[in-house]
Amino acid sequence: MGKYHFIYFDLRGRGESIRYLFADQGIDYEETLIDFTVWPKWKPQMQFGQVPCLRDDDFQIVQMNAILRHLGRKHSLYGEGIEEMTKIDMISDHIEDIIKSETLPSNLDLIYITKLFDAENFVLVDKGIIFICVVDLIFQENGKEPYIATLPDKFQPFEKLLSENDAGKTGCCVGSKKSFLDYNMFDILDIHLVLSPSCLDKFPTLAAFHQHMLERPKIDAHRQTEGFKKKTINYGPNQ
Repeated sequence: MGKYHFIYFDLRGRGESIRYLFADQGIDYEETLIDFTVWPKWKPQMQFGQVPCLRDDDFQIVQMNAILRHLGRKHSLYGEGIEEMTKIDMISDHIEDIIKSETLPSNLDLIYITKLFDAENFVLVDKGIIFICVVDLIFQENGKEPYIATLPDKFQPFEKLLSENDAGKTGCCVGSKKSFLDYNMFDILDIHLVLSPSCLDKFPTLAAFHQHMLERPKIDAHRQTEGFKKKTINYGPNQ
């Protein structure tokens, strides 16, 4: 097997959970960071015109969840047995539901935006639809507070399911071994803590799980790199 080739923008967005998995599992990969100004040249190469993208030798995969599941299958990060695999899928799908939340005012598009701006001058450079991380638009003044008010309902199912697995101590959302879900869960919680630092105060298991992941040596080392520190969560002015 050759080295994985990961392709994404120079931001956290939909790519960071995959980077966490690579880092924590010690999986070697190379990465191409796409500048927004050249994205129109890359877009036609992607099956659905979007990134992140993973190239596994000659096999190209797009869509974050498909990439995570592919890596889960290849590296034994998909639970033990059918029930654990299904539970991992179920919780992962709820994470996707949060990302695609429809609770914001209708004039805000939480996931997609039909214009892409140059990071420095905010000049329209592409009219293609690309993924924008959940935090970008919920930081808008007319969307932040209503969205934060919905978080208890969104996080309560996570708290119940992870508590049943003692995830605050084991660091595993499902079962007794790491799965790709752990990196996806860690990333979504971490992003929301940037948005609302108190959002996990009433969810002790989620808070303990997040802390457990923060303290994993390889994840900590990844987060201390200049590459991670310079990445914004999204491309826009609101972090």
